[in-house]
Amino acid sequence: MDPEQDNLVVEETERAEPVEYRRAEPQRGFIAEWTVTIILLLFGTTTLVQAFVIPTGSMEDTLLIGDHLLVDKLAYSPADPVSRHILPYTGIKRGDIIVFRYPVDIRQTFVKRAIGVPGDRIRLVDKQLVLNGHRAVEPYVYHKTEYIDSYRDNFPGEPNVHVAESAIDMLMNHVQSGEVVVPPDTIFAMGDNRDSSLDSRYWGFVPRDNIIGKPLVIYWSYDAPTEALSDPSISVTHLVDLILHFPTKTRWRRTLRLIHGYPLN
Repeated sequence: MDPEQDNLVVEETERAEPVEYRRAEPQRGFIAEWTVTIILLLFGTTTLVQAFVIPTGSMEDTLLIGDHLLVDKLAYSPADPVSRHILPYTGIKRGDIIVFRYPVDIRQTFVKRAIGVPGDRIRLVDKQLVLNGHRAVEPYVYHKTEYIDSYRDNFPGEPNVHVAESAIDMLMNHVQSGEVVVPPDTIFAMGDNRDSSLDSRYWGFVPRDNIIGKPLVIYWSYDAPTEALSDPSISVTHLVDLILHFPTKTRWRRTLRLIHGYPLN
């Protein structure tokens, strides 16, 4: 694996009212999912699979701080006439969890959920996602705050914090009738921890070419602080913590947990 990309760097500075929903069906069958997982584990290279660690809470409670992931880099790769019949290529769908190069600084890598694909119309009303004119059911969303922020929770609107130039372009050129319209070859992405996520609301769309792949499996989860996981090198303090607390701080129930998207319509 490429040691320069061993860590996932995600810079991030009320629960929705209970609703009934059906559990998302896996996009691939159980046997197929584990077959791909085993192949990647046994034969993976930087071309096929990449390891990342989650250092912040922007995807809570779907992905936790300290989750170590294997990312399937084949999932969204463009297929040629031969490989499309052999390898498990898929298109990016609403509700998929994606790993991508941060549009503002491609040296950083983010993980978010794809909320809108090209042509989709998006807005938030008092924290509620309205997708293509309909209130979306998002059982994975986590709200840490009860108050309503004028920009974050009623989007799009007038920014009340600093946003990237790409977000300003989005607000000026891609808003129609109070909704953001996703342009071709881009994705609108947000974190599941909706109140604490640096996402497309603040830096605009994810170019399709920036997308690396999709998280496949949590191969290890360890309860460690953000500062220990954000450092590309292992600090002495973190190493000592691992030696002393490996059995007790490892989240054993999350080990080898497959990661699935949720069908967002």
